[in-house]
Amino acid sequence: MSADIKKVVLAYSGGLDTSIIIPWLKENYGCEVIAVTGHVGQDSELPGLEEKALASGASKIYIEDLREEFIRDYIFPTLKAGAMYEGRYLLGSALSRPLLAKRQVEIAEKEGADAVSHGCTGKGNDQVRFELTYKAMNPKLKVISPWREWNIKSREDAIAYAQKHHIPISQSKEKIYSNDANLWHRSSEGGSLEDPWKEPPKNVFEYITIPEEAPDKPEYMEIQFEKGIPVSIDGNPMPVIDLMVSLNKRAARHGIGVVDMVENRLVGIKSRGVYETPGGTLLYIAHREIESLVLEAGILHFKQSVSVQYAELIYYGQWFSQLKKSLDAFVESTQHQVTGTVRIKMYKGQAIAVGRKSPYSLYREDYATFGADDVYDQKDAEGFINCFGLPLKVRAMLNLDGTGRSDYEKPDYSKFKRD
Repeated sequence: MSADIKKVVLAYSGGLDTSIIIPWLKENYGCEVIAVTGHVGQDSELPGLEEKALASGASKIYIEDLREEFIRDYIFPTLKAGAMYEGRYLLGSALSRPLLAKRQVEIAEKEGADAVSHGCTGKGNDQVRFELTYKAMNPKLKVISPWREWNIKSREDAIAYAQKHHIPISQSKEKIYSNDANLWHRSSEGGSLEDPWKEPPKNVFEYITIPEEAPDKPEYMEIQFEKGIPVSIDGNPMPVIDLMVSLNKRAARHGIGVVDMVENRLVGIKSRGVYETPGGTLLYIAHREIESLVLEAGILHFKQSVSVQYAELIYYGQWFSQLKKSLDAFVESTQHQVTGTVRIKMYKGQAIAVGRKSPYSLYREDYATFGADDVYDQKDAEGFINCFGLPLKVRAMLNLDGTGRSDYEKPDYSKFKRD
């Protein structure tokens, strides 16, 4: 397709799509293919990956351990922002893409490659996330997106191509789900999940125990934060990778963190995804509870609107945009006192915050009490309500003076009969 392409660096997962892309690139571009895999927590997918890539035709493969960077520089900033796409999706796949694409560009520059490639379909969001990162990092690299070029139109076609070229794959026509896994989440799409009326079958789930089979006894956990970042569990400080692994294990045992949703893709198509985010769900709950204690109302409410914008930027692949950097500055300014401990009760798919405390808490029991206190005189409420309700009062008075009628009709009590 292009004689100018001598060497391509491929974002390689070892899944169906990227497995067939290696021989396809060599057949159609006549180029050397170097595979790059970012280890962000997909442990079960790594064994045998190097052998598979080389057997498929790659000249070499980089397997990069990016787990700590993924948590520290991508997960934690998003947690501090409280970002959830459409109020539900915790952005597991969207968070890993800019990191993977950035490392891919770095290796392409190191290897003197002409182009980069990915296995994202032409209908999804990931193609945008990878390619916007390429543009931000090195716009001179050519981008090859096989799903936008080849004649393969479905996963069934891709399976047939793999079988014809004797490429080992785990997918079959019976198990055709598209999955993505990392330390933050696991996603499942495709297959029977494309019918939004059908309940996900048990074999979809790998991280969590389904709630029906979860323990019958609740478990409690305490998560400690310092400046918006989780630092320990039940008083035990942990490195960030160990902390995420522990949270995932304990939450998954209780069936926590499943989201089954129909979402709006950036390209304009609705899709149904099933997400497992056990540890992440606990962190979002706990972080929100600390913020409820230490942030004043104006900041907290404004930050909620920032969270929506922040989530959309990540979902749309704009991690390296100037607006994202500006929002980061605001979010970081809100986290200086987000320090404290939250106690969470886990039971049968539910995680409920049952206690929270912080040395910077703005909550005072003696102020909030319904009993007597020295700070607030309940008689003051009358003047406050008069001022706060003045616009409503003025409007009603003008209507009564002008038309003799209020906007709201007086109830007709004759309709109500006594027993």
